[in-house]
Amino acid sequence: MPELEYNEADVLKRASQGDHGAFGELYERYIDRIFNYVYYRTGNTHDAEDITARVFQRAMNHIHNYTDRGVPFSAWLYRIAHNLVANWHRDRSRRQEIPISDLPVLPAKGDHPEAQLVHTEEQDALLRLIRKLPPERQHLLILKFVENLSNAEIGQIMGRSEGAIKSLYHRTLLALRDQIGDQTQF
Repeated sequence: MPELEYNEADVLKRASQGDHGAFGELYERYIDRIFNYVYYRTGNTHDAEDITARVFQRAMNHIHNYTDRGVPFSAWLYRIAHNLVANWHRDRSRRQEIPISDLPVLPAKGDHPEAQLVHTEEQDALLRLIRKLPPERQHLLILKFVENLSNAEIGQIMGRSEGAIKSLYHRTLLALRDQIGDQTQF
């Protein structure tokens, strides 16, 4: 029997009419993407799980107000997640860093332990630099490199034109390059 094609518009309509099974389909489709986004913004598995649950709780409570404005449903979820993460950061006096024990480090075949340690240290340093960027730029980098979204898709999520996203991306990379240069001039 051929697999039925997923029709998000139909699922959204049923979910907005109170069909919890339809909302469950949306949850299953987007849970991993939203969790990854929140995790990279918070750096903490427990907080990411909590915030992700709140994203879907809020979405479920307000799905009846959702209006299709020509952008993907995922953009609405990312905006909810972005707002909750911003509140989470505001509620804390300092930003948390990802403990090195939480980073998934898989040794590549043929890598020497010394090379792996250098790679881990470089990755940790880059994550610290990224966390110093304004939230908007962190948001952009996560959507670009973790979610592998196009500039057009990121623009829809962030409510900006594709050109504005390209410009922000360029400025963000230049800022990171300058920060990396500043750190290596010791």
